[in-house]
Amino acid sequence: MAGKEDEKGFKMCVTSSRGMKDLSHHNLTKIPSNLPNTTQYLDVSHNSIRRLDGAQISGLSQLCCLKVTHCGLQEISPSVFSHTPALKVLNISYNDLAFIPDISAKQLKILDLANNLYNSYRIPAGFQNLTNLEVLSVGSTAALSVNYDDFDPLMNVSLHHLVLGAGIPWQKYDSGALAKIKLVQKLSLFASFCEAFDMFENLLVDLNVTGTTSLRFINIFPDNCAVSGNIFKNLRTMPFIKNLTVENIWTNSSFMEGFLKNVWLSSLYDLSFINITYNEDTSDGFQFRTINHTINLCSITFNGVNHYQYRYPIINMSFEAISNLTYLKFSGTGMNILPCKLLSALPALETLDLSDNLLTDSGFWWFQCSYTSVFPKLRKLSLSKNRFISLSFISKKTHQMKTLESLDLSFNSIKLDGDCFWPAHLTELNLGNNNLGNSVFKFLSSNFERIDLSKTGITAITHEDLSQFPKLTHLQLSSNSIQFIPADLMAPALLSLYVDHNTFSSISQEVLAGLPSLQTLKAGSNPFACSCDSYWFITVLNKSLLQDWPLDYTCSTPPLSSGLSLSEYKTSELSCETWLQVAVSLPVIVAVSAAIALVFYKCDGVWYTKMLWVWIRVKRRGNKRSNMLKNASFNYHAFISYSHQDCDWVDDQLVPSLEGSGISLCVHERDFVPGDWIIDNIINCVESSYKTLFVLSKHFVQSEWCNYELFFAQQRAISVQQDSLVFILLEPIPADSLPKRFLRLRSLLRQQTYLEWPKDERKQQVFWASLKSMLHLADKSMVLKDVAEAISDTVPLLIDEV
Repeated sequence: MAGKEDEKGFKMCVTSSRGMKDLSHHNLTKIPSNLPNTTQYLDVSHNSIRRLDGAQISGLSQLCCLKVTHCGLQEISPSVFSHTPALKVLNISYNDLAFIPDISAKQLKILDLANNLYNSYRIPAGFQNLTNLEVLSVGSTAALSVNYDDFDPLMNVSLHHLVLGAGIPWQKYDSGALAKIKLVQKLSLFASFCEAFDMFENLLVDLNVTGTTSLRFINIFPDNCAVSGNIFKNLRTMPFIKNLTVENIWTNSSFMEGFLKNVWLSSLYDLSFINITYNEDTSDGFQFRTINHTINLCSITFNGVNHYQYRYPIINMSFEAISNLTYLKFSGTGMNILPCKLLSALPALETLDLSDNLLTDSGFWWFQCSYTSVFPKLRKLSLSKNRFISLSFISKKTHQMKTLESLDLSFNSIKLDGDCFWPAHLTELNLGNNNLGNSVFKFLSSNFERIDLSKTGITAITHEDLSQFPKLTHLQLSSNSIQFIPADLMAPALLSLYVDHNTFSSISQEVLAGLPSLQTLKAGSNPFACSCDSYWFITVLNKSLLQDWPLDYTCSTPPLSSGLSLSEYKTSELSCETWLQVAVSLPVIVAVSAAIALVFYKCDGVWYTKMLWVWIRVKRRGNKRSNMLKNASFNYHAFISYSHQDCDWVDDQLVPSLEGSGISLCVHERDFVPGDWIIDNIINCVESSYKTLFVLSKHFVQSEWCNYELFFAQQRAISVQQDSLVFILLEPIPADSLPKRFLRLRSLLRQQTYLEWPKDERKQQVFWASLKSMLHLADKSMVLKDVAEAISDTVPLLIDEV
């Protein structure tokens, strides 16, 4: 049963790659107990697991498929599967089980027990509770007999497929044993009946009772078996059998003649020969004359035919016997020339499959054949896996097939050798697995509705490529190297799009906007980027469109997310939607800005900023003026101009603080020269001071002498040092309170930086630091002045000594 049934079970169970655990060939002696509880598929085949118990799979509540083959398994605990309520597929074939175990798993759908060592086909009573069981495979090389009551527990179980046997001859079959199973749709019998033809005939009688509609006989007659008698005569009286498959047998022309006669007289609708070896045991080959009987057979398949003779087989058959055929498959036979009569002798044929042969352009359209009509009702033609080359030649020849709708040219050596002229009635073309490239679209018909270009070397698809197919409903571009799906694709009629196994990392939302009718999208096995580019694909896209979701969708980038299922990737709308980011961030920015402004205001940020600006300007101007003042010298750091009524603040705060820091000050009450005119004193003090410090207050603007001091200091600033004026605002002075003679002061205060005396003690520290920084710039000039004076005092002494 392995193969198709395993694949069916895999698709039934696995929804995420993270749910798969392949531990085959790991030298295990038991199933590991540390498996994640998200495990859906577990394969521990080809190990040395002798016993299976509940402790090994305890906690695997999501386990759906368990495969334990080729492990030497000898014992299974009765309650082992009570820990796996979701189990649907169990494959324990190819082990050493001494009897068929009583399996208790109510959700079980597929159970494979074939190729073990039990010597009886007796089904345990517990199987009657497997009401969901669809596929059962039972067979052992030690079981040589089938007893009457072996299958009793299956009497009320509705099986879709029952597989019996292990390829060895049966020595005994009790009539009626299989007749008890009345709900089996398909039976595959893998047993040999050479020299036991009566047993085989009895088995056919029982199968007629079961109501089985499909029979598959595998290796029923060994290579050295001489078949005699009409052993298939019971087929004539089996009205329920519609499908018969004969697989892995040696046959000859004599047997085939008798066998086909029974088939033609039966109710069979479909007949298949799989992997047969044919030999002509008569000199005139296969002879089959017309049968005067209504023929039900409409489908014949030959898939894999070997013959060991040096000439083509002789087939002499009246085509009237197959005049009702609507389906014919002749695959894997080595055919290189299509018989001429076959082209026109099958008037009802709708599907012809000649895949996996040696046909060429000239071998299919043989030049020696002369005919007027070619397959008058043929709708589907498969020439896959042959040796066809010229696409232009094929396109012309298809005009002879007036009803052809579908053509399969996959797995050939097709070349784009010239312009193609396809018939209007041909609507489906498969060119998969041919090296064609991006230009292939130019050689196709605008009437095509279905196009398969899988694995054809396409690296890009454009709007222009699709625009020439207005009727296109199905497009397959799987297994190419397409790096980008353009957003401007327009295919309004497209229903199905396959772009899996390519190299693009995302699909934009605009792509689907151009495909309004899309019902199926297959885009798995691409290197998806787990980023905002895939956000809409993960969260917004209707996943019912995706055939392969979520198993085949994994992250490729960034590296930290590599291998993560796209369905498990988590991101937020806020991190990916620009408009939402703006909508959220704008109020936040406004709120934060308002909060900062409030804190700035409450903490007197304006004042501190102003003081910082004063300090910066002092530093910058000090550097700019260094060259101008390098030859100047001063007696004082600053001359203080103030109103007599502000002397308390000057004497108590200003003078002690500055002179305590080593700053030399000129104060008119203390440093004016007695007897000199007061104007001269003001001029001398201003010119001998690095800065003139004005203590501004309401009293200052009322003082006449203060006005003089301001005037002289201003004139000096204009002619000598522009940055020599420093204003200290002791208290706010309203602009309308300034006398006319102080209108210049108003202009200066707008142009000059001034310091405000703060009431807060913390701010006063900043105030003193800024003021002292301004005045200390004169230190160098003051030192040079002191040195010069010392030298001038010493020179007369030196002269006198000389």
